[in-house]
Amino acid sequence: RHASVRVAVLAGGCSCFQYRFELDATAQPDDLVIERGEAKVLVDPSSLDLLAGSELDYTDELMGSHFAVRNPNAKSACGCGTSFSVE
Repeated sequence: RHASVRVAVLAGGCSCFQYRFELDATAQPDDLVIERGEAKVLVDPSSLDLLAGSELDYTDELMGSHFAVRNPNAKSACGCGTSFSVE
């Protein structure tokens, strides 16, 4: 059984909200489940509004690999790459 990537938005961080990425083997009953090929992403209902219209990207470069969110709802972002504001 493969683990899914859970993407969540939490209060906090440098700019009001921050993204959290983690592996999760079990989807919750109210999760939005997005599947592309063998990849599966889980999003909880409270994060869904803040992630609406977003794109999730995975970058694997010489300087390191990471997930990145391109979020049209973010009005500003912090240099850390995981914190954003909607105001």
